[in-house]
Amino acid sequence: MDAGDLFEVLATTLRVAACALFLAAPCGIAAGWWLARKDFRGKSVVETLLAMPLVLPPVAVGYLLLALFARDGWLGERALGFDPGILFTWKGAVLASAAMALPLVARTARAAFDGVDPRLERMARTAGLTPWRVSWCVTLPLARRGLAAACVLGFGRALGEFGATVVVAGNIPGRTQTIALAIFSEIQLGDTQAALRLVAIVAGLAFVLMWSVEKLQRAAAREGR
Repeated sequence: MDAGDLFEVLATTLRVAACALFLAAPCGIAAGWWLARKDFRGKSVVETLLAMPLVLPPVAVGYLLLALFARDGWLGERALGFDPGILFTWKGAVLASAAMALPLVARTARAAFDGVDPRLERMARTAGLTPWRVSWCVTLPLARRGLAAACVLGFGRALGEFGATVVVAGNIPGRTQTIALAIFSEIQLGDTQAALRLVAIVAGLAFVLMWSVEKLQRAAAREGR
């Protein structure tokens, strides 16, 4: 793998991970707030379903997405009347990565919202703030470090996604090949040096991301004392 191919793989990986986070972060943060602040019948079922991609084989999640967006699927060409253009494109890689990142974002966001003292929210409501203003002016600022950690974790999960991506988007160089898929390809070709270079790069990125998460979580813990 030459420098041009390496740059292309990194660019595809970062683009896919960033777009996946763009999809997963709003949904995950909203789900985390909902689960932290609302009690309703069937809540444990919702929590379990949301967490299932964390324990399901990623290939299984990819297959479910593939069946959903297949020609005869619920969101396929026959159902919608047009081809959504998801499968075996970079959009499919984004969708698969977002599906795998969403549960991690939601769980971390929920922990961040759980760390906000509900008494502060009640005091804000007593002062006349609407629920929306309470969330925007009190809850989100107090949970900001935990939410930032959730986004970093989601980005990291999308960055290293393999199983669901290869099923939904394939392993197409220059189009859907992310760094995880490129490592697999180099191993299959027997180019261990190229595979080790890619592993070193992704390990460095993972270290920076996890270091950032630790810093954010420690800062959030100090604020909560």
